[in-house]
Amino acid sequence: MISRTPFPTIYGAPSTLCRRCLLRSLAAKPPQKRYVSSSFLQKQEEAKQMWEEKAELIKEGKEPHLWDTFKERGLVKDIAGTDEQIRELMRQKRIGVYVGIDPTAPSLHVGHLLPLMPLFWMYMNGYRAVSLVGGATAKIGDPTDRLQSRTPISNTDMTRNITMIHYQLKRIWRNIDNLAPRYGYAKQPRIWSRAVYNNSQWYSSVPFVEVVTRLFKGMRLGPMLSRETVKRKMEKGDGMSLDEFVYPLMQAWDWWFMFSKWNVMMQIGGSDQYGNIVSGIDCIKYIRDHEPNLNQKLPDDLLHTPVGFTVPLLTDSSGAKFGKSSGNAIWLDQFKTSTFDLYGYFMRRPDADIENLLKLFTFLPLEQINSVMEEHNKDPSKRHAQHTLALEVVALVYGLPEAEQVQARHKGLFSKGGSAEVTSFPAGTPATANMAAAFQVDIKLPESLIMGKSISRILYAAGLADSVSDGNRLTQHQGAYIGGAPGQASATNKGMSYDNLTFTTVKNWFPQDTKNFLIDGKILLLRRGKHFIRVVEMVSDEEWAAKGMMYAGEPGTGRVRLLRDALMKAAKDQNLETGDSELLKKLVDGAETLYSDKESALKTLVPGRLHIEKNRARQILEQSFRTVDRTGPHSVKQKTEAIDEVLERTRRGLEEDAARQVKKSEKKSKRQAGGPEAEQSQEEKLFFTKFRTRT
Repeated sequence: MISRTPFPTIYGAPSTLCRRCLLRSLAAKPPQKRYVSSSFLQKQEEAKQMWEEKAELIKEGKEPHLWDTFKERGLVKDIAGTDEQIRELMRQKRIGVYVGIDPTAPSLHVGHLLPLMPLFWMYMNGYRAVSLVGGATAKIGDPTDRLQSRTPISNTDMTRNITMIHYQLKRIWRNIDNLAPRYGYAKQPRIWSRAVYNNSQWYSSVPFVEVVTRLFKGMRLGPMLSRETVKRKMEKGDGMSLDEFVYPLMQAWDWWFMFSKWNVMMQIGGSDQYGNIVSGIDCIKYIRDHEPNLNQKLPDDLLHTPVGFTVPLLTDSSGAKFGKSSGNAIWLDQFKTSTFDLYGYFMRRPDADIENLLKLFTFLPLEQINSVMEEHNKDPSKRHAQHTLALEVVALVYGLPEAEQVQARHKGLFSKGGSAEVTSFPAGTPATANMAAAFQVDIKLPESLIMGKSISRILYAAGLADSVSDGNRLTQHQGAYIGGAPGQASATNKGMSYDNLTFTTVKNWFPQDTKNFLIDGKILLLRRGKHFIRVVEMVSDEEWAAKGMMYAGEPGTGRVRLLRDALMKAAKDQNLETGDSELLKKLVDGAETLYSDKESALKTLVPGRLHIEKNRARQILEQSFRTVDRTGPHSVKQKTEAIDEVLERTRRGLEEDAARQVKKSEKKSKRQAGGPEAEQSQEEKLFFTKFRTRT
């Protein structure tokens, strides 16, 4: 029996621990300490002083107030709070501001840009900017201005929507950083602050009882039932469900969480979000004033009171609301709306609207906008103002180089040659966010690949690796990522929650472990670098074969195999033994036609490095007939030699391919002790026999 040792506790009374437990507690790794450097504190103090100096200049009228800029450009519709309150709050305090977007579609559209524009303005002027993806609230759907409830979104579609919108926002934020110097804004490190969050991050961890006791307890049904949205839906629509009824409270809890954690005191919303913003302000005030911990209670003053405003409604030329629900959305995904069509949409805006759109969707100073309009009015047929607007918007979404290329195509007799699609991770060039915009995110792959092949082969098939060997190197050096629970082994990984993006590094695990990372048994998320991501949907092998799809590295689709299939078919259809020149020509044409049929699918589904300028079957056959006139061999000897050369080349290719398959089978049999050894298929034996007989 090991004697016990008195051990003092934080409460003063001694506690007795056995020596073994005491030694374990002393030997345990202490909690990690994070230190704040003095240079960081100094930088924060300098930023505070700079802000105070700027606030004083604004008060004296020596610098313009950003709130006045918003009103001059027509970015303010309704105000939650008073005009003077917002002016003073923005002047005195470097507040945080956010815009929320529910991922109810797989892409942002032009309508989303309007509330984001003042957010970008505030970011470039030193405020903390947050773009919030509503992974949790999208499960319910905002009932505002709707008579019918939203159709529930499947887990698979939710994962795809969150992923695509998240990376679209990240791309646009990087473009803001790159474009800011064009408008006279120099990025200030540790002062300019932005973030993309998903509200599932806190809804997945906050106890429901906390939301009920801190928020629901203070809300009264009377005011909530009197809201116009609730009355219209109950009287004219399909009724109001409980989850739709509490949707504004969930949105308010998002704001409170960011308000208390990151000092987010302002919300910007679309024209239909005014009621939700007002409701959010009331909720935050209630939680703030009823804080149970007196040490954390915030005062009820100007600097601790939330505010908000809405932007005008974006409509088309007929006055209809712009958005996905109306069916006329202009998407910010070039696979849904090409960059050429996005540019063309703004080119078609009428002259009467163009000046207002320049103020809303660009960062050009008002003086420059006036100059653009003066130049435009000299000759409206040249559509100078429309070109300026379209260039600025496309540059914001896809980057300035892409915008300039699209403008050149529009000015060059409307030659609609779209941007080149990126089919694989770029080798030797920087993998930028704008380059990733041309990399299609969502693809399909067959079940036999996902469930039965190595992760290296899956990376190759998804276009994130140059080859299977490159995929192996990625897994060894942990250069690729997969949607899953971080820090958990592949064999026991719980996978990624469908409403929250979390990644873990890809390692060389057993093929059967890949199923642990499937979301809803159907979706696999793969990423290489910061921007190149694939949302892979697993489909059945029957569906894959029925649609004639093909992926890089698919068995039976290599160049040698495609040529072999073409030659087998051509040899079967044509009588080669006659030695007729016309039949030899038909052999070339038939092989080329058959190969081209399969290659058409190849070009759309595999990386560009596998594409060929000239048909491979034609090339090999023409090389075989290089000593013969194009009309065909003239003598029986020449005909025989030409056919023999074709067959010998094909035979060697088949033997090499079969040898590789045998080696792979031997390696597999070694790993699976006692397993059956790979045997040559009957088709390959028959094919080898035919060619050996003929040669």
